[in-house]
Amino acid sequence: MATVKLWTDEEVSANARVKAVFDDIRATRKSDFVNNFWRALASQPVLLERTWSSIKEVMIEPGTLDPLTRELIYIAASTINNCSYCVHSHTAAARAKGLTDQQYSELLAVIGMAAETNALATALQIPIDPEFSIG
Repeated sequence: MATVKLWTDEEVSANARVKAVFDDIRATRKSDFVNNFWRALASQPVLLERTWSSIKEVMIEPGTLDPLTRELIYIAASTINNCSYCVHSHTAAARAKGLTDQQYSELLAVIGMAAETNALATALQIPIDPEFSIG
């Protein structure tokens, strides 16, 4: 259960700042659907605006990483941070961007392998090789 109220479209329409962000979300994503993450942030319009602006910059604006790769990284980071909501949200976004079942399986294998070797390296306190340092 959410710790804040999830705003309805009627409530959003009554607040110009929130409505402007929701309208931009819908236009940018070319969808009428606005998920619960944004509905939860609606009670804090400044946070809503800042977060949407950052998401657009990092996840939507053109860059050297393609959109699917960005979503895969987001899934991995969300897994590490134990954010079930973000794992689901960004897996759905990745599938919409072409993620196949085989790619998803490989992603999970990489995430699992990283978790295992990270735990071993941390437990063993292995010193970092000088060759891995830049400059």
